[in-house]
Amino acid sequence: MPPSSSSKVDAKQTTQRRRTYLASLTPDKRRAAKAIHDAVRSAAPGATEVFSYGIPGFRYEGKPLVWYAAWAKHVSVYPIGTALRRAFAADLATYKTSKGTVQFPLENPMPVALIKRLVKARIAQIRANERV
Repeated sequence: MPPSSSSKVDAKQTTQRRRTYLASLTPDKRRAAKAIHDAVRSAAPGATEVFSYGIPGFRYEGKPLVWYAAWAKHVSVYPIGTALRRAFAADLATYKTSKGTVQFPLENPMPVALIKRLVKARIAQIRANERV
């Protein structure tokens, strides 16, 4: 079934809100946020872009996948819950984590490969929860 015209309008509005959000950032924050966006898009090509809580994100099969936001000295990816933090403990050891958040410092290159692995693990979580 083709997307409805209202879903096309929603997608355009979401894209515009993301672009506006990114344009409001300083160049270093914009690069980092775009790197996260591109990593998620690559790891989850079927994900739908959303803009909620004032930040850009993605849904997968209608379920929350990840959101990301730029802050003063880092960009954050949400939700990376307890199970994923445990599974990726060694990879996340050098990053600050808290309540479902991973913070990536702006002074370091974005760990694109790690972000892709986290996104794929989130997809696996979503799929596993559907089978329950």
